[in-house]
Amino acid sequence: MPPEDERPREILDRAARDSETLGSSSMARAGRRLGGHFSGRDAVGQGQDGTTDPAELWGRRIGRALSVVLGLVLTWWLGVQLGWW
Repeated sequence: MPPEDERPREILDRAARDSETLGSSSMARAGRRLGGHFSGRDAVGQGQDGTTDPAELWGRRIGRALSVVLGLVLTWWLGVQLGWW
């Protein structure tokens, strides 16, 4: 169970999230999460002393960018094989 001082914060965060307009706020939140994923923000501060290894950060960024490029190439190749274009 979380400490007592964090519980009101969770309640306020949940109330703010539930009171948002469904279309615009959820799309904006998804866009921010996607941008954070591709910029490697999940690697920040994961070192033993709370620092970020620059090689790991850039490795994640490059790997995720290459996965998008590979996905687009495979989609194009599938379209060519099926005769869509």
